[in-house]
Amino acid sequence: MTSLVLAEVTASVSELKRNPMGTVAAGEGAPVAILNRNEPAFYCVPARMYEAMMNRLEDAELNAIADARADEPIIKVALSDL
Repeated sequence: MTSLVLAEVTASVSELKRNPMGTVAAGEGAPVAILNRNEPAFYCVPARMYEAMMNRLEDAELNAIADARADEPIIKVALSDL
């Protein structure tokens, strides 16, 4: 069975166990696909990239909420009414 590997750099689980930081560094800031029996088991992603991905996901979720609410009526409220 073939699998799509979404990284330019790969490493085995054994390589990761032997040298975790070296495995991450091998990706030079990009994800490293960790293979188990030549199948991707997971991706090792540097912290900065993970943080950027999480920010993009949050932005996408907020955009979806804003789009869903775009057609709702606008209710004007004065601060003194609060």
